[in-house]
Amino acid sequence: MNVIVVLIDSLNRHALSAYGPSPVATPNLDAFADRAWRLDNHFVGSLPCMPARREIFAGFKEMMWRPWGPLEPFDHRLPKLLADHGHATGIVTDHYHYWEPLGNEYVQSFRSAEFIRGHESDFWKLPVPAGEPVPGWVERIEEWRPGSGRRYYANVRDFRTEEDFFPAKVMTAAARWLEDNARQAPFYLQIESFDVHEPFHIPEPYASMYWDGPDRDHFNVWPPYQNAERQAAFMAGTTAEELAFIRSQYAGKLSMVDRWFGEVLAAFDRLSLWDDTVVILTTDHGHDLGEHGGFAKSYPHWDSHANIPAFVWHPAHPGNGRGIPALTATVDLFATVLDAAGAPRPDAPHSQSMLPLLSGDQTGARVALTYGMYGQGVCCTDGEWTVFKSPEQEGPLFFYSSSIFTSLREPSASGKFIPGVTLPQWQIPTRSLPRSYENFLFHRRVDPGQERNLWETEPRQRGRMLDVLRGVLAREGTPPEQYLRLGIPPA
Repeated sequence: MNVIVVLIDSLNRHALSAYGPSPVATPNLDAFADRAWRLDNHFVGSLPCMPARREIFAGFKEMMWRPWGPLEPFDHRLPKLLADHGHATGIVTDHYHYWEPLGNEYVQSFRSAEFIRGHESDFWKLPVPAGEPVPGWVERIEEWRPGSGRRYYANVRDFRTEEDFFPAKVMTAAARWLEDNARQAPFYLQIESFDVHEPFHIPEPYASMYWDGPDRDHFNVWPPYQNAERQAAFMAGTTAEELAFIRSQYAGKLSMVDRWFGEVLAAFDRLSLWDDTVVILTTDHGHDLGEHGGFAKSYPHWDSHANIPAFVWHPAHPGNGRGIPALTATVDLFATVLDAAGAPRPDAPHSQSMLPLLSGDQTGARVALTYGMYGQGVCCTDGEWTVFKSPEQEGPLFFYSSSIFTSLREPSASGKFIPGVTLPQWQIPTRSLPRSYENFLFHRRVDPGQERNLWETEPRQRGRMLDVLRGVLAREGTPPEQYLRLGIPPA
């Protein structure tokens, strides 16, 4: 069986009509959703971009073990496992983090790779010098992200038509890959569009599709969020009009991605691939647009960016737009792709195949899952209730790796700390600044917007969910110091 994975970065499920009424026009995504299964309780795992990709490539949920970084020497490589099984493998992507030092070892396991250069902070072209005039929208970026606006503008200032923009290049290159290689079946193709990721810089007609106010020179198309204080300052000074503009540009960018995703669907039709190809379309995380007072995908991980869209087309089990309520997660793509391809699956205890769910088999379905970002709090849901457990104290924090890649700190020890890994690892002390010390408890069925924190008023459910959280952490082999940092007694 052929397999295709389509990752559309920062895709919000509430922007898609498949999940409920949405003002955003996405006819091609809607058409695919009408054909596929819709996963209703699909969640992030390790955030953000590269931690999510390590889950997909290696089947390892890293959020309690280490921050953003390269694949480890002991990690599985999904594309290599598929190539070893006889699949022609390829990736088409503009996700520039793959060609940064901390993105090493991911794409190298593909047999072919096509890179589209220039998005966000990609070091494609020299930044525009500080004294050179730039458009007002670039100046607005520079106010909050010094250097980033000029870097991005240098990459895109020669763009003239819609075809110059990243979704057009990625999706047409993916369609071309299929035209050139689909007859070499079986194949595995990974298509990654960095859009709908910010900066929310788009051409017409998309810039005006959901907006009829002042042009982008008046607003910020790339709000800050990596620094909590800077984000708070931005939110304190922004206006309702600017927030509406930002949301309109996100919507326009999504419609642009959708238009060019149609090129991939058209290639599917021309090549008659629907009968022998499994397609999984999802994202690494959503992107908050001012909800809960912030942007992007930082902790606390509200459902608005953590409960992500996912669709699965399988020719033997057509979904026809039906939903699956079972809990699933990003890390499950690893096992699912291997199963769909008929390839042997190595031991990867964090990953579960989603294929049985397509035939109605709930045996072994998840009863709970955890998600989060390294060094922050940890989130846990059983589908009905969700708990966010924030750090309680400045406890010890280590990351575990067979290489030293994010810190010049000396390792405190070496040994075999990760369950099931026979190669030794460094134990490296580090520090993290928590984004919140507040704990949260939500009843998702009653309060889907997560507006009422029941941490104090529902002690029985709070205790139950903490027990559920403790059990998942224990099964996944969480390092002991994480329990101390979070104020959770070990299981």
